[in-house]
Amino acid sequence: MGSQIIGFTNWFKTPPGEYLLAWERERFDQAVADMFGYHALQLGLPELDALRSNRMPHKWLALQGPESALLAGQPEGGDGSATPTPRTISPRVALLTDSAALPFPENSLDLVLLPHTLELSSDPHATLREVERVLVPEGRVVISGMNPASLWGLRQRRAHFYRRLGYGELFLPEAGEFIGYWRLRDWLRLLSFEVESGQFGCYRPAVSRPVSLERFAWMDKAGERWWPIFGALYFLVAVKRVRGMRLLEPNWKAPKAAATAPAAIANQVRHPGSFSSLPLSPEQQPWTSATHD
Repeated sequence: MGSQIIGFTNWFKTPPGEYLLAWERERFDQAVADMFGYHALQLGLPELDALRSNRMPHKWLALQGPESALLAGQPEGGDGSATPTPRTISPRVALLTDSAALPFPENSLDLVLLPHTLELSSDPHATLREVERVLVPEGRVVISGMNPASLWGLRQRRAHFYRRLGYGELFLPEAGEFIGYWRLRDWLRLLSFEVESGQFGCYRPAVSRPVSLERFAWMDKAGERWWPIFGALYFLVAVKRVRGMRLLEPNWKAPKAAATAPAAIANQVRHPGSFSSLPLSPEQQPWTSATHD
């Protein structure tokens, strides 16, 4: 995991990495600007300040312990671990934790951001379950990840095939298995999340030179129209739904009591031993009989 994190961090400093990071930064700024609440958490990827446009009063950036030290270039131990020191941690990092065991109580966070967190997690299922636990009802999770069904994903799979043959290099960092967009939606649905919005981006070919990336800039607009699901990145926002929940509103006015006064019914007689009251016919009216006599 340590070498994967270093590879992912260094790759974001290359021209294609900066291209993807710029698109993600713009998407996060637009998505979280109008999300309100009190507590927000970004889990992973300190190169991206995804909460900078959000106005919640309490915002944190969390990293895993080995990740923070490796990002600073500290040597690993013999078992692949590293001990972070105060000078190795970014000033924005608020806590070091495990993505599958967040130090927050249930229903305590209003917003959780996962920029490439699931790709770097050893157990993405456990990470999503933990996010569902700490989110409040109607809280939101924002996820970005690499799309395996894209030109970039195809080049990565071809590079893996060449490496098994003994030659070639990977274009994207070797950061575990990339999670497909529709597969991720199924995971979220099982955890009672409702996908609020989703989009793809970065349609330029998988090239390394900045000049080549600029030459194919026209493909970003063309891809959004003609092949929208084949972008190199996907970005989605999901809402935690709690079934059967009803919000209690303040009771400003006391409900009016129903009238209990008895109402009189005319032209009815109750016979002894009878359980029903029937109206009298015109022949049975007392004044009618007296008139005929």
